[in-house]
Amino acid sequence: MANTSARILRLLSLLEARIEWPGAELADRLGVSARTLRRDVETLRELGYPVDAVKGPGGGYRLGPGGKLPPLVLDDDQAIAIALALQTAPATVTGIDDAVTRALTTLRQVMPARLRATTETFTVTTLRNYWEFAAPPVDVDTLQAVGAAIRTTRVLRFDYREPDGADPAPAEPGFRPPVEAEPHHLVVWAGRWYLVARDHRRGTWHTYRVDRIAPRTPAGAAFRPHPLTDDDLTRLVVRNPDRGDTPGQWQCVGSAVLDLPAHLVARWAPGGSVVEPVDPRHSRLTVGGWSWVGVAGLLITFDADLRDVRPSELRGALRRIGHRVSRAGISEHRSAEVPARQGQRRGRSAGIPFRGLVGGGG
Repeated sequence: MANTSARILRLLSLLEARIEWPGAELADRLGVSARTLRRDVETLRELGYPVDAVKGPGGGYRLGPGGKLPPLVLDDDQAIAIALALQTAPATVTGIDDAVTRALTTLRQVMPARLRATTETFTVTTLRNYWEFAAPPVDVDTLQAVGAAIRTTRVLRFDYREPDGADPAPAEPGFRPPVEAEPHHLVVWAGRWYLVARDHRRGTWHTYRVDRIAPRTPAGAAFRPHPLTDDDLTRLVVRNPDRGDTPGQWQCVGSAVLDLPAHLVARWAPGGSVVEPVDPRHSRLTVGGWSWVGVAGLLITFDADLRDVRPSELRGALRRIGHRVSRAGISEHRSAEVPARQGQRRGRSAGIPFRGLVGGGG
């Protein structure tokens, strides 16, 4: 009986995971015969779950809409996964803090005592890493509107606010008309939310920061989605230099133009930095640090020529680093020179000529 209950629970989980299952594949996933699968499906129907049969070669099943469903049932792994996810989810979506707490409380209340005790062992405390700057907050209503447009494959019309949150009116400088895009994917990268979408008129691909999106209603026309691989999504998102960061929390903030394209700098730039394209081969990186030498060190990690360095304190820090590195190099040569000179003296006594390492020796 226990095996049958577990299998039916597994069947329900699989039906909820996909819109439609071929009967043979579903039976294979459960490790049962087609006859046993039909009996399990009937059991679910008796419990109130509207499982529909799908016509076609071999037939199949799907969980239909509507109907009075019993309370949500989770297996052990699912319950633990949800409890962990609720506690470790990035706090970037505004307006759901109370809902997250209530969801976790409700989840534990409906669990069996054994499972509740297991999930309560996972009490997670998140500590701030000062290198990881808080991502821009995203409004839950915006996420719902974007998600609905993706699910229904409808063109999304939205105003795209300035990085500082400004939304110029039509007569004001900086105004741009609403975007009309075919939304395909919501992507989270380094805690930042992005929409990957295709321009409805030009057919070009773009990534948009969700915190800058202000959806307009109603939704636009239906569109046919284009398949994108994980590699496609990665390429589109990491090439976007608009990370929504701000270095203003540091006591020292400086910038320089690097001989590197913006998409490459954006991929490796530290948290709390801003990347601005200058031209296809150059970009300006603005970064903060605990000291001007710290800012200079971060810029140097890109191993690229720097120009138009701002402010003067940062230029001075770069000069100091240059002097320190130069002295370190000289010091290394001199430390090697000491045993060499000792060898020179021994060489002279043995009649062996020697040329010193630095300045010809002496």
